[in-house]
Amino acid sequence: MSVKELLTQEQRKEILNLNNLSEFEVTSYYSLSDYDIDVINRHRRDHNRLGFALQLCILRNPGCSLINMLEIPENLIKYVANQINVDPEVYSSYAQRDTTRREHLEEIRQVYGYRNFNNSDYRTISNVLLKSALENGNSMYLVRTAIDLLRKEKIILPAIPTIERMVWLARTRAEKKIYAILTSNLSERHKRELEKLIDLTVNNNKTQLAWLREIPGQSSPDSFLKVIKRLKYIKEMNIAANTALIHPNRLLQLARIGARYEPHSFRRFNEDKRYALLVSHLITLSQDLTDHAIEIHDRQMMVLQAKGRKTQEEMQKQNGKSVNEKVVHYADIGTALIKAKEEGIDPYVALEQVMPWDKIVESIEEAKLLSRPMDYDYLDLIKTRYNYLRKYTPNLLDSLVFKSTKSAEPLLKALDTIRELNDSGKRKIPDGSPLSFVPKRWQKHVFDDEGNINRQYYEMAALTELKNYIRSGDVWVEGSRLHKYFEEYLVSKDDWGKAKNKGTNIAVNVSFEQYIQERCETLNTKLQWISKNIDKVESINIEKQKIHIERLQADTPEEARNFSLSLYNMLPRVKLTDLLMEVAEWTGFEESFVHASSNQPPKGEEKSIVMASLMAMGTNIGLTKMAEATPDISYRQMANVMQWRLHEDAMTRAQATLVNYQHRLSLATYWGDGTTSSSDGMRVPVGVSSLHADANPHYGTGKGTTIYRFTSDQFSSFYAKVINTNARDAVHVIDGLLHHESDLSIEEHYTDTAGYTDQVFGLSHLLGFRFAPRLRDISDAKLYTISSPTDFPNIKGILRGKINTNVIKENFDDVLRLAHSIREGRVSGSLIMGKLGSYARQNKIATALREIGRIEKTIFSLDYITNETLRRRIHRGLNKGEAMNGLARALFFGKRGEFRERGIQDQLQRASALNILINAISVWNTVYLSEVTKEFKKNNVLREELLPHISPLGWEHINFLGEYKFDSNRLPANSLRPLNKN
Repeated sequence: MSVKELLTQEQRKEILNLNNLSEFEVTSYYSLSDYDIDVINRHRRDHNRLGFALQLCILRNPGCSLINMLEIPENLIKYVANQINVDPEVYSSYAQRDTTRREHLEEIRQVYGYRNFNNSDYRTISNVLLKSALENGNSMYLVRTAIDLLRKEKIILPAIPTIERMVWLARTRAEKKIYAILTSNLSERHKRELEKLIDLTVNNNKTQLAWLREIPGQSSPDSFLKVIKRLKYIKEMNIAANTALIHPNRLLQLARIGARYEPHSFRRFNEDKRYALLVSHLITLSQDLTDHAIEIHDRQMMVLQAKGRKTQEEMQKQNGKSVNEKVVHYADIGTALIKAKEEGIDPYVALEQVMPWDKIVESIEEAKLLSRPMDYDYLDLIKTRYNYLRKYTPNLLDSLVFKSTKSAEPLLKALDTIRELNDSGKRKIPDGSPLSFVPKRWQKHVFDDEGNINRQYYEMAALTELKNYIRSGDVWVEGSRLHKYFEEYLVSKDDWGKAKNKGTNIAVNVSFEQYIQERCETLNTKLQWISKNIDKVESINIEKQKIHIERLQADTPEEARNFSLSLYNMLPRVKLTDLLMEVAEWTGFEESFVHASSNQPPKGEEKSIVMASLMAMGTNIGLTKMAEATPDISYRQMANVMQWRLHEDAMTRAQATLVNYQHRLSLATYWGDGTTSSSDGMRVPVGVSSLHADANPHYGTGKGTTIYRFTSDQFSSFYAKVINTNARDAVHVIDGLLHHESDLSIEEHYTDTAGYTDQVFGLSHLLGFRFAPRLRDISDAKLYTISSPTDFPNIKGILRGKINTNVIKENFDDVLRLAHSIREGRVSGSLIMGKLGSYARQNKIATALREIGRIEKTIFSLDYITNETLRRRIHRGLNKGEAMNGLARALFFGKRGEFRERGIQDQLQRASALNILINAISVWNTVYLSEVTKEFKKNNVLREELLPHISPLGWEHINFLGEYKFDSNRLPANSLRPLNKN
């Protein structure tokens, strides 16, 4: 392949392939206007009219002449033919007449202003493409950008290789420009330092770059110091690249490529490319190290308090008998005193009858030792942890630069005070030191009875508040990716102003008055209906001011299970290896695994290696075990594929390809139309020391993490991410709804009770999704009204709050800018929602979003309690997610179902591979179940009304084990296995 030929033959064909157009694309590009029909009707004979119409449509999309089209789908011919009232069969007559086609093409050029591509266009488009190439170096993206530019200018597409050459030119120029920017400030000393990074002779056959990449997985002072040592090394290189001139996406692409190369591999590049890749890699590595250090500190502060709680619990267990003894004593003493007063006896005499005086004194002294603070706080027990924390905290304050909002300035001054004490060796907190940051619960420990400041508690309080303020965004960290200044996460106010003028991608009106009027009408209409029809609403008990919903009765027909078994009994038995190769043959999903550097898809034997690597990770058996089970594929080959092909972007595209294929299968429409989805977490134990693994008593002993998976109503898994096992699911919902790349158009999303907050309700509405969680605690739900509760007299007992519309009005524009920033991909929903919902940030944006969410939660709750159909829909959606988790656990059988990877990105790679296996099985089962239903229909035994109740997630007929062979020649092309009719 020439260096200027960026695409494979299959990719070139796909550009002009019209077989997979969506309904929206068909209606957008192939609908004819009245003017079009007038022009078409100037021609004699039906076949000429249809041919002319198709020529016009094909010029609009994909943008080329009819001569260049290998195939026009029958459904497209029918769609166009129906609009001009001709028989689609006549097109075959037109296709034989070259002269007529050329004459019609010339006429369209004259009438509609289309023109041929020329040398001037080549230069112009190449120059325009340069800007896009500076933002994204992906070849396919740039080819599609070039095609869009040509269509916009009504230039008839040249041959695809010509477009490739334009893209190659633009990409080459962009790379040179980016390399020049990144290396422009490099001195000879800098270059020597960069060369030293990849020099094997410097540090006993281990390069400095390999050392820098070793990020410890534990949360401990020692791990923190190791991270800081690496961070300091990078900072001391003092490489000041002018990254402001490079688009963040392009810088990230370069950094990801640099991160994949082994140190010795950099030597094959010329100096500019080598240094540019190293510099971009070091920039992101520095950010990762900074974030890693903050994560360790965050966890150390959580451990600090956890140790205090645990110590208190242990004391309670150890002293239980003694405490109970004292309770018995004081109950007896109290009884004696009551009796003394009632009978007029000398109280001391009465006490002596119960217990000798010296025993009473002794018991009281023992009680003082056993007693805990009245508020039962454990902060008095953490003092012993101070010296442990001091192993790393001075380095924390010396190595990282913190900045803050005005409200957090006292904390930063306190940190400066502690830093100065560390440097000077003094122990006493000086007079006048900031104290306003100290929370109330800490004050009795920070100050002694004489009002003196306890250095140890002052420092621990400051470090704990630092953790809280960083989480909330009131303190940010210089050089961090995850803990930046809050405004940096949002689009600029200028860009937001321009977006509002052009039309935003927000689902509500940008005018507060129109927004609040519409939501007020919606909410009041529902409240009025319920108030008037309260006797018909069995779920509300007004006397007790409680909402109660009866448990849903099963609505799945009893015969559905037997019907499902009869379908599955006819499926052929298949090995997972063969299933993957078969699904790849149908869908081409393996084409998504383009090489991170060359952008080329796998070819030849690489296809089998990709499948083996996917199975190794998706079943969790690992590359070593897979290499032993695949005689023709080595560990080294799979390791290379895993490093360069199974990257996050490729996994996402492959997953989308499988989801889209499932979406187009007719049997899948019985389960849903692809507009609803659910999300649920699957806990995975972590068998190694990992910073991101946590214990959760709900799941038993041991640490773990959670794969949070999104399931469509058609049984496809369209998004997955790895999250903390103790994190609230709610903050991650928006990520899955926005950042899948499939054709699904999700409108309604279901979660379990743990998956919602008021703010998620609000943000989901702003972004155009209906958020619909299962409300297990509906009896305690707090419903709100915008108007007065007295307007709804029959239900005012369950209306417990009033919406603060003033705070929404004051901050409406900022809330919309936040939603727009999330929709544009400037910041992830989970990151910003985590900050808005955190400890210290009581800012007005968070408050306004919460009030917007309370409106939506109340509207939804009213629907939920009055609409059994909605509750059933949510229940079915969540059941599909649980069924998906069942298949996932069966597949992820290797290493006892544990993650053995420390890093969250490595864990995500395995979770994504598992998701691809799940989707491949769902696709395979759906295709073969479709064949079985045809067989049933032929034999008049098909129960079509039961098809919505079957699932494509069965796996009893699939062999996950054994020796693995990936053979693409086991079945003839476009053929299926025989059904099991015995």
